[in-house]
Amino acid sequence: MTRSLSEDSATGEVDSSYAWLRLVITLVLGTVACVGNWSVVVVLPTLQTEFDTLRGGASLPFTCTMLGFAVGGVAMGRLADRLGIVMPVLIGAALLCAGYVLAALTSSIWQFALLSGVIGLGSAAGFAPLMSDLSHWFHKHRALAVSVAASGSYVAGAVWPLVVEHFQSAYGWRATHIGIGLFVPLVMVPLGLALTRKPAAANYATAEAATEVARANLGLSAGQLQGLLVVAGFACCMAMSMPQVHIVAYCGDLGYGVAVGTQILSLMLGLGVVSRLGSGVVADRIGAGPMLLIGSLMQALALLLYLLFDSLSSLWVIAGLFGLFQGGIVPMYAVIIRQFLPPREAGTRISLVLMASVLGMAFGGLAAGFIYDATQSYRLAFLHGLLWNLVNLALVAWLLVWPKWRPRGRAAMAG
Repeated sequence: MTRSLSEDSATGEVDSSYAWLRLVITLVLGTVACVGNWSVVVVLPTLQTEFDTLRGGASLPFTCTMLGFAVGGVAMGRLADRLGIVMPVLIGAALLCAGYVLAALTSSIWQFALLSGVIGLGSAAGFAPLMSDLSHWFHKHRALAVSVAASGSYVAGAVWPLVVEHFQSAYGWRATHIGIGLFVPLVMVPLGLALTRKPAAANYATAEAATEVARANLGLSAGQLQGLLVVAGFACCMAMSMPQVHIVAYCGDLGYGVAVGTQILSLMLGLGVVSRLGSGVVADRIGAGPMLLIGSLMQALALLLYLLFDSLSSLWVIAGLFGLFQGGIVPMYAVIIRQFLPPREAGTRISLVLMASVLGMAFGGLAAGFIYDATQSYRLAFLHGLLWNLVNLALVAWLLVWPKWRPRGRAAMAG
């Protein structure tokens, strides 16, 4: 007999029709909340001119945004483990409102950078906590569900840069920031209040037993696996940050214009959504580990192409490939954590790994800015990113090979 949506929501069943509705709400929340990750990329050239700073100095607000995003992710992940997802969403909405409005009133790059950290704290509510929450509502399609939750960040990257560039050109970046600050809570608050239901307690008990068996077969302790994923997450995003953070400025330096760079960034992140959704479907079939290895290998290839070509047509093609290649990497860490680590700690553990990946984005973007200032070229910055990608590739490959040295672990990562 077919169950109704109200029955599904009342029982808190996984893979239910209510779970799919929750997935849609989560995607919209992530898209709105993650505006903070991308608006600063668009205004980077404007800030450099207005506050009379070098490229490295202009990259500082992005770094502060990512630091806030990283710290906020862990804090809100812990809060979600204890109280559910609603409170992190409401806090995030308040922080975004305050951060954007006050950032519009700043008079120095340092003031703007500090408030960018507040914006990052608010945006954190739209990433790791949502991924953790949604992972409890799916089993059969968990990789796809987590990938959808993670896609909110990339949908934001595909949509918000175009919106910010349009309003910045028409009304200035200050008025645009005030508008964002007022708009975000109007969407986030009612959607957050729609997520008050929690999964059934029996779901946790079943998942707890499954993760203990899977981790025993893997042959790594919880701390060892957590540590390996933290380092891998940092390395992959040190590499990932170079095109995402600096592509707008890079296109401006090459003479193609900031507007064109914004369009290329939107293409990259729009195809990143396709990558995340596709990787989720594939990972549900082949396993999160193999999917993570494929994503890392393809990202390295895209970074190599950036070193070889810089014509406008090639940048469009490479940006598209980069989006298709790397979008599925980050969600796979969350899926691996839910497969091998305690579900009641999912919010905290996923947030710790994603904090490392965000720190990689933060310091990778900052390092690329300083490399540019030192060399007046992004060539070494792309090489720097490629080397970090090789570190990630080596760690992921080891994680896949290690269980094969243990007979019982052979099916763990593949499953």
